[in-house]
Amino acid sequence: MSQLDQRHPQESRDQRIIDMIRQDGQLSDYNKVELARLLIRYQNFPGARQIQTELQGLLTQYQLTEAELFAQTRAIHATGQIYRRSKGGDEPQDWS
Repeated sequence: MSQLDQRHPQESRDQRIIDMIRQDGQLSDYNKVELARLLIRYQNFPGARQIQTELQGLLTQYQLTEAELFAQTRAIHATGQIYRRSKGGDEPQDWS
């Protein structure tokens, strides 16, 4: 790690999400939106090189470009269902 590189405060948590996507072996709608969210989070971030490399590796593994992934996830988000609670709640998660 370069002296100028920073450690992202969510890096450990995000690594677990990347590991989960990799272990699933498929790119479900949920995994797609999580991958896209992490790509956006780490875009132009000065550090977390390992995570950035792994995110690009997942795109390659699933034969997607960022543009293709983002187009797919926009369609997924348009349904408004991806982050809704599954136990009967219609309330979206609080991201504040």
